[in-house]
Amino acid sequence: MTFSEDSLERSLFLYAVTDRGWLAEDVTLGDVLEAALGGGVTFVQLREKEMGKEEMLSEALGLAELCHSHGVPFVVDDDVEVALASGADGVHVGQSDTACVEARRILGPGKIVGVSASTVEEAKKAEADGADYLGVGAIFPTGSKDDAKDVSLETLHEICDAVAIPVVAIGGISAENVGELAGSGIAGVAVISAIFAASDKEKAASDLFEKLGQVVRR
Repeated sequence: MTFSEDSLERSLFLYAVTDRGWLAEDVTLGDVLEAALGGGVTFVQLREKEMGKEEMLSEALGLAELCHSHGVPFVVDDDVEVALASGADGVHVGQSDTACVEARRILGPGKIVGVSASTVEEAKKAEADGADYLGVGAIFPTGSKDDAKDVSLETLHEICDAVAIPVVAIGGISAENVGELAGSGIAGVAVISAIFAASDKEKAASDLFEKLGQVVRR
């Protein structure tokens, strides 16, 4: 899949990040994402820190096919090799992962490179290094990412104002608190437990999609 700047920004509206720790024994990541995509998810990241490379590649191959069948971009957390081998649309890297410039060099200009940032300085550097979008957080308290730094709503506003590339807010976001992000300048939100911990994944995604529509214009 290829993306213009406008289409990429629109696709970042409701961004699902995987976490198989929430899955019941008889449920797969594909099952959850099929439901979430039906509820309106517009972007997917495979992020499984405890998964080995072979299993990661196997999951990525299947999820890339699923996402593309829905016309939704799919990226892999950090692992550029898995992203290339699976046909993913790109990668998302953190401040301590593969450098943005290295990911861009390997993937080339036609792929997506997202970067995590928690300060204006990190955001500006990521943009200068060729990032296509930023993931900024944690905006609210979260137990899903052990390494997440707290980012105030004021800093989120400042980051959105400081860069020209789209910004996605992440961290503890739910249908109940997403309204607090109104006016921040974000292109969308990334969620983990708001979907993966829900009993009805499709309804959870649909509810969040509806509430988010009051916060972000598409």
